[in-house]
Amino acid sequence: MTYCVGIQVDEGLVLASDTRTSASFDDVRVYAKTHRFVFPGDRCLALMSAGNLGTTQAVLSRLQRDLDENAAVSLRTPRRLFEVAEYIGSQLVAAQAQVNRGGRQAPVNVESTMILAGQIAGERPGLLLIYPLGNVIAASPETPYLQIGESKYGKPILDRIIRPSTSLNDAARCALVSLDSTIRSNVSVGLPIDLTLIRSDALQLAESCRLDEYSPVYQGIRDSWADQLAAAMSRLPTFPWEASRLADSGLWQQAAAQQQ
Repeated sequence: MTYCVGIQVDEGLVLASDTRTSASFDDVRVYAKTHRFVFPGDRCLALMSAGNLGTTQAVLSRLQRDLDENAAVSLRTPRRLFEVAEYIGSQLVAAQAQVNRGGRQAPVNVESTMILAGQIAGERPGLLLIYPLGNVIAASPETPYLQIGESKYGKPILDRIIRPSTSLNDAARCALVSLDSTIRSNVSVGLPIDLTLIRSDALQLAESCRLDEYSPVYQGIRDSWADQLAAAMSRLPTFPWEASRLADSGLWQQAAAQQQ
């Protein structure tokens, strides 16, 4: 399984993905699910994927082929990010159809879903979700993030924290907490985490790194989040019956002390 999250804020874009992939219960491997394409001064793109690994690799191969061959349409040619997403969607549909060519039914699910993030010169940064059918939707100011894969465990922190005004670094910390929450609750999502930051109008990667369980920044965010959650729980308001029981306990202790 997979979990990938993309966040769009006023300062730019944050992408975070796990790297666990498995063919069976005892065949667990690490595979990058974030793929970066940077053309300095013109565009900076990042693509995350969830679903069938063979389909994902076929799409990436097609994208690279078109770049190498200077095809009429490639990641470099469209002037709008939405058009880049549509082009990737067409390659995704073609890769899935190839498996079912001749009317054969694939023995496994060959679908993949992707998130495209980035910026083209002259246009605002964007974050788009590409469905297996090739259709595309964009993140909105009301919901400035997109998820694919095992999304439910990491969603609450995004809903509570992420706003367009959230700083890029806070969005990155939130993405790591979202990944960590998912890793703790679902064994099919695992470390290392690939983290990518794209700052608005820079047209290049601001940060790109891989974090494992020994990375100080990941350890610090994970442990601090767990400690502060526990501390917050201890400060939550008490129930009415707790106060009455505390009062009763205090009276009992006072009576016992007087008898002594």
